[in-house]
Amino acid sequence: MKIRSKAFRVAEGTKVKLDAWPTRIQRVYESKEHYQELLEAQVAELSDLQQLQYADNHYAVLLIFQAMDAAGKDGAIKHVMSGINPQGCQVFSFRHPSAAELEHDFLWRTTQALPERGRIGIFNRSYYEEVLIVRVHPEILRSQGLPDALLDEKSVWKERYRSIVDMENHLHRNGTRIIKFFLHLSKEEQRKRFLARIDEPDKNWKFSQADLEERKFWKQYMRAYEACLSATSTKDAPWYVVPADDKENARLIVSRIILDTFKALKMRYPETDATRRQELLSFREQLLAEAPEN
Repeated sequence: MKIRSKAFRVAEGTKVKLDAWPTRIQRVYESKEHYQELLEAQVAELSDLQQLQYADNHYAVLLIFQAMDAAGKDGAIKHVMSGINPQGCQVFSFRHPSAAELEHDFLWRTTQALPERGRIGIFNRSYYEEVLIVRVHPEILRSQGLPDALLDEKSVWKERYRSIVDMENHLHRNGTRIIKFFLHLSKEEQRKRFLARIDEPDKNWKFSQADLEERKFWKQYMRAYEACLSATSTKDAPWYVVPADDKENARLIVSRIILDTFKALKMRYPETDATRRQELLSFREQLLAEAPEN
C-alpha cells in the first residue's frame, strides 16, 4: 500500500466526524523487518532534507502532535525523528501551565518555543490543549484569571479558534510550515495499551489514576477534537488524522507526511559565486602551504 498524504488530510472547511475516520487501515508494511526497512529509509531521507533546510535557512517547520493518552505520540516522535541532527530539532511538551504562564494569554508559552528558521520544532501537546482539555473541563477556564466577560462558553471557543488560525496564518506568512497530527486511537485499543502498562513492569510508570479518570470523558474529548479539527484545519496549516491503532503503520504515515511537506519547499544549498570560489581557492592555497606537523 502506498501512503498518500492527502488521504489523511482534513480539508479546510470540512465538518469532521471522527466516527467516519478509521483508527486502523491496511498495513503499509508486510512484516516487522519490512517496517524497519521502510522507516530507516524514510528517516535517512528526512535527515538529508533537514540538513538542506538548515543550510537553506529560509523555513522553519513546526510539528504538532495531539492525541488521547496512549495513542503513541512519544513513540512517533522518537522513531520518526531518530535520525535528525539534535542541533536542528527541538521537542517541547506542554502540560499544566505554570502560575507565571497563566498570567499571560493562552498562546504565550508556546510562542516562546517556536522553531527558528532552518530548524524543526516539535510540540508534544500544544496550544490546542486550550480548546481540548479546557473545553472538556471548563473549570480550568474559570481558574485562568480571565475577565468574566471572556468566560462565555458560547463564544470563547470560537474566539480561541480564531486566535489560533490567525497566529498560524501569521507564522506561515513568515516562513514557518506547520504540520498538525491527530493520532486517532480507538477506545478499545487504549484499553489494551493501558492494561499493558499495568501488566508490564517497565511500563508501570506510564500509568496513573488520572489516565483512568480522563478515559471517562472519551465522548466529550471526541466532540472537542471534532470541533477543533473542523475549525482549525486550513490550507496552510492542515490537520492530518492518522489511524493510530497500529503504531508502526502510524509512524510510517507520519514520516511520509513530513517528507512530502519538506519536498514541497523550495530549498537549495547556498550557491558558490565567482567571488566566493576565489576566496575558497585562496584558503586552499594557504592550507597547502602549511608545513606538515611531525
